[in-house]
Amino acid sequence: MEKVLITGANGLLGQELVKQLLAKNYFVIGVSKGAMRFTVDSPLFKYYPVDITDDFYLHDLMFEEKPEIVVHTAAMTQVDECETKEDACLEINYHGTMNVLVGAEMHSSFIIHVSTDFVFDGVKGMYAEEDERNPVNWYGHCKLLAENLMEDAEIPSAIVRTCLVYGGKTEGGRDNIITWVKEKLTAGEKIKVVDDQWRTPTYIGDLAKGIMRIAEKKAPGIFHISGKDLLTPYQMAIETARYLKLDETLIEKVNADTFTQSAKRPAKTGFVIDKAIRELNYEPLSFIDGIKKTLG
Repeated sequence: MEKVLITGANGLLGQELVKQLLAKNYFVIGVSKGAMRFTVDSPLFKYYPVDITDDFYLHDLMFEEKPEIVVHTAAMTQVDECETKEDACLEINYHGTMNVLVGAEMHSSFIIHVSTDFVFDGVKGMYAEEDERNPVNWYGHCKLLAENLMEDAEIPSAIVRTCLVYGGKTEGGRDNIITWVKEKLTAGEKIKVVDDQWRTPTYIGDLAKGIMRIAEKKAPGIFHISGKDLLTPYQMAIETARYLKLDETLIEKVNADTFTQSAKRPAKTGFVIDKAIRELNYEPLSFIDGIKKTLG
């Protein structure tokens, strides 16, 4: 029975991975900063409150547990916060990743690192794995540095880039675009949503499945794991409103210049997922089906 350690286990992706890995009878070690925010009833699961920037505690734990596979999902992901708190972003997203990698190199045989579409500048759009990276904000820059660490790893490694992840809101977790639109429109509030940024939004269950396939195969390299539909956030909001039969007129179409934000966003990302389809047998849901899975 293989043992898998997941950093960022309290997050949306971390919780979904715990669930899917346990369903496949992996022994799962979940680590996150702070107390466990979800419930698991399984003898195959352990949780440890661990800050990945604390290398001594992290490495002691990895020495004790010796996971065969490490899945590194922990990150500081609020893009504007990363821009205004550069040192914290670098500490978590780069030095924290370095700590996880060093522990994995000592005690594990394979590591999967979760990265982002924000390593690209958004000029071209629909990026393939080998396209040139050129981040336009500090978050993307720190994630690029973390990718570089993985590419130089002393054990086999995989980088999973994903794009605008959504799913059911977790206990203590943040809203994503689907849950935010539902909450606001249900309350009858007007919202402004941009229509000049393009993404391939990713259902959380699909992302976890893609990572699971990589773990099962121990497939090294870079994989783009996202949805297949290229949409703007405004289009996503409209589709959500229509599915829930809520008032679409509450949604105002705007452009990115409407908002004062600390960090620049790439205008058009989105992923070519042919490699994942071919090598992992990855087949994501349509955005509409993802909404149905998210909202029931």
